[in-house]
Amino acid sequence: MLISQRIFVESVRQYCLDHEIAIEVRSDGWLIVMRRGPRRHLAFGYDVGLNSATAHQIANDKAATAELLKLSGVPCIPHTLFLGPKRSAFVPASRSPDAMLRLLTDHPGGLVVKPNEGTSGECVFMVTTKPALERAVAVIFSAYPGLAISPFVNIEDEVRVVLVDDLAVVVYSKSRPSVVGDGEHSLLELARAATPEPLRSRVLADIAGDMARAELDAILPMGQRRVLNWRHNLDFGARPVLVEAGEIRNACVRTAVKAAQAIGIRFGSIDVVRVDGAWHILEVNSGVKMEALGRLHPDLVHAAYHTALDKVFG
Repeated sequence: MLISQRIFVESVRQYCLDHEIAIEVRSDGWLIVMRRGPRRHLAFGYDVGLNSATAHQIANDKAATAELLKLSGVPCIPHTLFLGPKRSAFVPASRSPDAMLRLLTDHPGGLVVKPNEGTSGECVFMVTTKPALERAVAVIFSAYPGLAISPFVNIEDEVRVVLVDDLAVVVYSKSRPSVVGDGEHSLLELARAATPEPLRSRVLADIAGDMARAELDAILPMGQRRVLNWRHNLDFGARPVLVEAGEIRNACVRTAVKAAQAIGIRFGSIDVVRVDGAWHILEVNSGVKMEALGRLHPDLVHAAYHTALDKVFG
């Protein structure tokens, strides 16, 4: 999909048309200039410009977000920052490669290693051994200035809450991709058939990186369900499912609002995960990307962006 075809750009265009706001779409859709009379307002990427620069920077930094949430008493998954060789002079000696290995020792169930900044699940690794940790670190540092390490936890549910100030405009869970065996086809064949073509190469490459070849080629028994990915990531095949009103939705919204208030985010998407029956913040995003949800519920996505733009234009 071309950047200019993003539902975000489409939604902003429609809002401006409905409210007699002049609009210019620049930089292949990444920069949007809106004018009403003498006033000019900018949107960039998936950010409509409601958040302060400080809140945006904190939300974009996974380790800083976790630190601030901990200080604010908001339950969250801890993330420890490690900077690459070019920036290591700015980090205390305790944040050395030895500190990474100590984390691995402290969490024998494994670690999740990811870029400290960025979204879409790129370069995210689950590791349980020293060689795997070293490979993950090398890959991330080759492309990013820093990484964050968190303990691997068994996530029972992951829910994304999109907030405009304290109002939850969208709440949906992320259902991981799975297949059911038929006793005839291999796990890889079932995964290929079940994955939409636009995501197929990415999802299959991810599966191949996590599983041994013998496991991929094995015939899945009739009726056996197999989850294909340990991550609840929409760009890697997870499916957005709206969360209906009720206890789960209320609990996720309460936790998300506390996180947004702690950071000062006015418009953002907050990922809330259930671990051992309790809800924790996984990540906070100041840019609200809803492409996957927009393919299923475009009217809901437009309404969410328009609510945020109402705050911008009063």
